[in-house]
Amino acid sequence: MRIVIAAVGRLKQGPERDLAERYRKRAADAGRSVGLPAVEVVEIRESRADSAERRMLEESIAIANVLPERAIIAILDERGESLNSAAFASRLQGWRAEGRPAVVFIIGSADGLAPTLRSKANLAVAFGAATWPHQLVRIMLLEQLYRAVTILSGHPYHRT
Repeated sequence: MRIVIAAVGRLKQGPERDLAERYRKRAADAGRSVGLPAVEVVEIRESRADSAERRMLEESIAIANVLPERAIIAILDERGESLNSAAFASRLQGWRAEGRPAVVFIIGSADGLAPTLRSKANLAVAFGAATWPHQLVRIMLLEQLYRAVTILSGHPYHRT
């Protein structure tokens, strides 16, 4: 099963991008042994529309265009479910067992996602009640993906 992160905006060169890439590579490498061999990041260009509603719509259309058929859609949202790492890993394992071709984690812009895209989500995930910068959300998601595949493979990175 492929893991895709569709994120509005791009990480500029620097320590955040380096850290994100380190966790992406670790997750992909560790995921091979548990049937999660691909972790890819698709950066969606931020809309320059005048209104927030129009920006959300344009960005959501661009995201919808990269969604594989039959993919699980998980959005990152401060109002979403707060999952511990073991529960997060269990969700990945369940989706893989269902034979889903991909799971797509969506990180919207500061304006959020259009209601039409939000309504298609199978899961909304929150990293706590705080609002986080999108760059950090991407890094935290990639770290949790790495942690999840290490949990599934029995690697000692995650200790309970």
